[in-house]
Amino acid sequence: MRQGGRGATILAMLDIGSHPELLTPAEMGAADRFAIAGGTPGIALMEAAGKAVADEAARMARSAGRIAVLCGPGSNGGDGFVAARLLASRGYPVKLALLGRPERLKGDAAEAARRYARPPETAADFDFANADLIIDALYGAGLDRDLAGESRALVEKINSIARERGCPVLAVDLPSGLDGATGLPRGVAVEATASVTFFRLKPGHLLLPGRALCGRLVLADIGIPEAALATIAPKASTNAPRLWRAALPRLAAAGHKYSRGHAVVVSGNAGHTGAARLAARAALRAGAGLVTVASPPDALTINATQLTAVMVAAFDGAAGLADLLADKRRNAVALGPGVGVGPATEALVEAALAGADKENSRRIVLDADALTSFAGRAAALAALVKAESPRVVLTPHEGEFNCLFKGQDDIVQAPSKLARARAAASLLGAVVLLKGADTVVAAPDGRAAIGFDLPPSLATAGSGDVLTGIIAGLLAQGAPVFEAACAGAWLHGAAARAFGPGLIAEDLPESLPQAFRALERGSG
Repeated sequence: MRQGGRGATILAMLDIGSHPELLTPAEMGAADRFAIAGGTPGIALMEAAGKAVADEAARMARSAGRIAVLCGPGSNGGDGFVAARLLASRGYPVKLALLGRPERLKGDAAEAARRYARPPETAADFDFANADLIIDALYGAGLDRDLAGESRALVEKINSIARERGCPVLAVDLPSGLDGATGLPRGVAVEATASVTFFRLKPGHLLLPGRALCGRLVLADIGIPEAALATIAPKASTNAPRLWRAALPRLAAAGHKYSRGHAVVVSGNAGHTGAARLAARAALRAGAGLVTVASPPDALTINATQLTAVMVAAFDGAAGLADLLADKRRNAVALGPGVGVGPATEALVEAALAGADKENSRRIVLDADALTSFAGRAAALAALVKAESPRVVLTPHEGEFNCLFKGQDDIVQAPSKLARARAAASLLGAVVLLKGADTVVAAPDGRAAIGFDLPPSLATAGSGDVLTGIIAGLLAQGAPVFEAACAGAWLHGAAARAFGPGLIAEDLPESLPQAFRALERGSG
């Protein structure tokens, strides 16, 4: 609970991490209908939404700030009418313009306009250049077309004034023009300072560039029952600990290093050993009881002189790796960082996957060169995976993803990052972690999680190798594959936040204890 500003009433704000479910625009519409069918009038939901917007506007505006409200012809505009009425009643100078004709408003939006009790100005003639705060209530998540004509001109005018004068913009639900399902602008979108949305976030709030266009996110409770989620059964979530915390391994009083699993990280040749050591250190910090770096003969001495708690074992080619992995106690493998691109790496991938079937507990993380070696041949990799249940995690960045799926336009050109990751996971029968500031983790069954507020300091050489190791360390301890990938991405970000500025990849494993402590304290 918090106070919204001068004269504001208390508004229930929802913690995003504790309410991780993401609803598509269609699913959000179903949630509204569920509430209305259960006896909550639509106008009551609109009044609650408008009040949430008014309270946030009061927080953002100066004590006597001039507030300009631009309303669209649908429910989003209705929320704007309610917010304008409440702000005027609190003493704020409010001007309101409507895109379209008042007599064409329908349903709850028409009733909200009637309660406003003042004729709106015409959007085309509206002068909001002197506003101290602009409320964008033109279009919300329901927008299903590109903006054009007067709508586009209004959005461009809002952005121009905001840039030139530093005027804050508060978006209702989503910045107008932003697709709530994909996070992509429909031609053009408002660049908001903050966005107030209701009940649950949409994927577009988190997927780039939507995340940047939304600004600060405020999630408000407007009275939609939690029971709506059971009916909707959403499959996408914010990547928050509530999603996977219960599935993580816990230290047992009678446990020992062998009960915590044994991760194997495959090294490249003598000139490319650093990536494997980064991953191995991360796997150990993530809790694996034992970690071994599997080294080609020419890299054995280099790795041995650089490692202490991490062990080193020699192998020669795919047959040698298969022999090393014949010991079923070595139950997790990280393969790809620094191993080189080409047929030899393909053979290593095949060796790692060959013994990992439903009779074997081995789980595998494939990254970097292990993926690029299958460029344009994702179907060949899928044939090797042969999963009856997910046992493999792929961790590509966008370049590696596009390389692997080259020629498969149905995947590469899917309408959003979320859709691309889901399509890839379905084809491969593996969990796909598509990296970036909006990292998406997708499982073959359609479950997906989107990273929230991952620190930009992670964009440093070797950072992805550490992520590979964290996931391998969790898999070694028996964490389910989807949950291990989600937790790995979260811990990766938490470790970066714990270290702060100046981060390099070597710092990430050493910051993992702080990330785990944050998890124990309930952070996120």
